[in-house]
Amino acid sequence: MSSSLRNMPAQASAGTRARPAVGLWAPAGLLVFSGAAALIFQILWIKQLSLIVGVEVHAIAVAVSAFFFGLALGSAWLGRLADRSARPLRLYAGIELGVALLALGVTWALAHGGPLFARAEQAWSWLAWLAMLAVVAIPPILMGGTLPVLLRACGAGQVGRAGGVLYAANTAGAIAGALLPAFVLIPAYGVFGTACVAAGLNLAAAAGAWALQRQAPAAAREASADVQALSSEAWLAIGLYSAAGAIAMGYEVLWSQMVVPFMSTRTFAFSVVLAVYLAGLALGAALYARWERRFRDPWRIFALLIAGAGVAALLEVALLGPWLIDAQSLAEAAVRRWSDSGLAGMSARFAVVAAVVVLVPTLLLGAAFPAVLRIAVPPARRGQGAGLVLAGNTLGGIAGTLVVAFVLLPRLGTVRSLVLLAAAACAIGIAAAWRSPAPMARAVSVALLGSVLILGWALPSDHLARLLPGAKDGKLVFYEESQGGTVAVVERGAGERRFRRLYIQGVSNSGDAMPSLRYMRLQALLPLIVHAGEPRSALVIGYGTGITAGALSRYPGLDRRVVAELLPGVLRAGALFQGSFGAADDPGLDRRLRDGRRELLASQERYDLITLEPPPPSAAGVVNLYSRDFYQLAAARLNPQGVVAQWLPLPTQNLDDTRALVASFIAVFPHATLWTTELHEMLLIGSLQPMPLDAGRITGRMAQPRLRQALADVGVGSPAALLATWVTDREGLARFAGDAPPVTDDRPAIEYAAWVRPREIVRTLPALLALRGEPPLGADGPALSAEVENERGALDLFYRSALAAYRGNREEWAGNAGALAQLAQANPYLRWFMAGTDSR
Repeated sequence: MSSSLRNMPAQASAGTRARPAVGLWAPAGLLVFSGAAALIFQILWIKQLSLIVGVEVHAIAVAVSAFFFGLALGSAWLGRLADRSARPLRLYAGIELGVALLALGVTWALAHGGPLFARAEQAWSWLAWLAMLAVVAIPPILMGGTLPVLLRACGAGQVGRAGGVLYAANTAGAIAGALLPAFVLIPAYGVFGTACVAAGLNLAAAAGAWALQRQAPAAAREASADVQALSSEAWLAIGLYSAAGAIAMGYEVLWSQMVVPFMSTRTFAFSVVLAVYLAGLALGAALYARWERRFRDPWRIFALLIAGAGVAALLEVALLGPWLIDAQSLAEAAVRRWSDSGLAGMSARFAVVAAVVVLVPTLLLGAAFPAVLRIAVPPARRGQGAGLVLAGNTLGGIAGTLVVAFVLLPRLGTVRSLVLLAAAACAIGIAAAWRSPAPMARAVSVALLGSVLILGWALPSDHLARLLPGAKDGKLVFYEESQGGTVAVVERGAGERRFRRLYIQGVSNSGDAMPSLRYMRLQALLPLIVHAGEPRSALVIGYGTGITAGALSRYPGLDRRVVAELLPGVLRAGALFQGSFGAADDPGLDRRLRDGRRELLASQERYDLITLEPPPPSAAGVVNLYSRDFYQLAAARLNPQGVVAQWLPLPTQNLDDTRALVASFIAVFPHATLWTTELHEMLLIGSLQPMPLDAGRITGRMAQPRLRQALADVGVGSPAALLATWVTDREGLARFAGDAPPVTDDRPAIEYAAWVRPREIVRTLPALLALRGEPPLGADGPALSAEVENERGALDLFYRSALAAYRGNREEWAGNAGALAQLAQANPYLRWFMAGTDSR
């Protein structure tokens, strides 16, 4: 290596002292706006893409990769263009203006492109995908050029310091972009309104750059030098930083699995984690910029930062344990005392775990960017150099995400994959250290690799599984980590009281205890029994424990039974649950590994019943299956007299949000009814045609032996017991919904609703039961009315007693215990509760 190449870092930091075209802090302010807008658009487009291609990980990963490929292409192209520009600030203003216009266009296109994409994919699959990926990639081409262009505008001073400040500012803006959509913008303005706000930030940045250009004419006339190509030393640094980008994005994939035991599925949780991740990058870059003059050897610094990040990432997973839950509780209590806000308290919980898991490694990775700039970017070609650094890092990130998500994680699991990434980071550190004249850097890098190997060997591969909720007091009988999420089954209890629960992403989804058996069997069988026609086909969206899908086999006459399930691990875990009538091995059940909404978009098949049992509507991404737009899609896939049956959980959202969920359902279905399937759950049934309750038809269908037994086992032993669960018709539902706005794809308010109040069921259940009237049974009704009234009285007594217990009135529960115990003798559902358990 020639002496001129060895001296390049010094030249980049202290050689050419040309007066900067503009100051550093004004461009940094522009990048705050730009970074916020870019991340807002990224969040919106991922959300919109999930409505088009489904929430399947492979499809989303391909679409998001197109976004990052656009960033990489823009960084390289516009960085090179910036060095040739005599007015880089004017170029930047044009870029921001272009981003605003193109990004708004993409947002509009994605909002209306779902049906068009589905039709095009059926005819020209590859062409449809290429067209969508091109649409998603075009605005990021411009986004990728913002930082290199502004670095060119800042002059040829200390490239490392300037790059660090600009990178920190851009990332600080991204932090705001991570938090604002979930906490402020989407709840207030909807998806397209949020896109307009983001475009406004781009326009503000464009206006600011134009004003700066007018105030700095001398800087505008700075000419770019005609210099030789980047040196081999620079290309080596870019290559190593690209590999580091792959590892960094691999960390992000694995961290999403690591935080599962300590997080919620709410969108707020992911926003807080992303914000902490970005805060680490911004802080690292800012600290490097602050202390750059102290760093004489950028190769040594870069080596230690990358290797240190690997060691820190592995060490933090090793330290995870129950102590973190205690720390989260302390933080939540402190914030709630200060703010009196449940959402703020829970956000503090998320921030604690994010800080513990991601902050230190991302701080080190953030500092690595300006260190690489000092090595790879000559002052006279700072636009092109910075663009190539960013492009390489982004392309590496794409590769790292895909390899870790689809190769390492499914085969090695989270812990072993993290060990491999940490070892690779140390190897990059060793390669970088060998370019440093300091022998100590090489020794430290090798020592860090040794510590990773020792720690990785000592760390159990099931370390994270042991931390899952429920695993402490139960037995972990199934655990699978994949790119789609963590799936676990925990067994608790013993003997006849033994039951199992399904955990997806660390959150309990369902189980096979009696309450779950009851509502999930009714989820399938009740709409079939009251169906006004002769149902022959049914689609279940969400396999879960297999109980709903399995219950379809008890209904005679169904020729086609289909289930759409997103996660293969859920299907593999299904055989572990009782009460599913062998759904896991049922040859008559057509299992399709596909997001439910995507299944309806991509297929023109029609059904007599579409029944849904998704996660709660407040979970991130699940609102796709509760919106008015979804119900319109589902209604279009119904046969004449077909029905949609939607699970309506009661404790998982506040009363006002339940009103909005009902409003979205009845906005599509002119004929709708509400049924109480379990103390904590209800069922909405809707159709485009009338759904008269025919007592004779219901009695005849329930006379089928296998169907009758399936319901009797969960406490619905007669037609009267089934009809006693009827609550109200569409008119009653309309009174309940009132003026609540429906949930829509553009305004998915339920996903961003306030934190659920404690014991919300004591508000919601009485409000719904207050709507109850007599089921409209027509001419055959009087023969059943007395028995229906008796069954309803028993159900009312149980519900009143349970609500009293929820309110803390144990005396009322105890006072009714004798009567309930007598009723429980003939009712397995009541008997399960009277035996006493907390296993729901």
